[in-house]
Amino acid sequence: PGISDPGAVLAGFARKAGHSVIPIPGASAFAALASVAGAGGKTLIFEGFLSPKPGRRKSRVKELLETGDAVILYESPFRIVKLLADIADIEGSRRVVVGRELTKLHEEITEGTAQEVFEDYSSRQKILGEFAVFISGNKNIKISEESSDKIREARYDDKQDFRG
Repeated sequence: PGISDPGAVLAGFARKAGHSVIPIPGASAFAALASVAGAGGKTLIFEGFLSPKPGRRKSRVKELLETGDAVILYESPFRIVKLLADIADIEGSRRVVVGRELTKLHEEITEGTAQEVFEDYSSRQKILGEFAVFISGNKNIKISEESSDKIREARYDDKQDFRG
């Protein structure tokens, strides 16, 4: 439900409130991460693996961030810190959700600004696993804020049905 669906906003609120939001096994890490990333919006760019060459990778990250849309990338354990460094260098305040080993025994989902997530991963002694990286778009931020306002305004009436 996290792809072009109000469930994306609800997943974001649940995560922000301190609850674990985990995906169920599915067809791909892309769909699993999109379902729990917690960002609304109609457009989500799937780029897959970027070039391992530093200049090309950073240039493409910059182009993707400039679209204003959310992006999902794949990365290896050998280059995840470099990718996070590039994102943080270009726009350190951009919201990032990193899924490691999604729907597997050692699943881990890390969320924060690009700078915070980079600092977390760069301080780790050992990094293992397969990675999917969600980068929130500027458009997603606006949609999430608007949805947040609507949900705050909503209330339950005496009959316990939801009204906005």
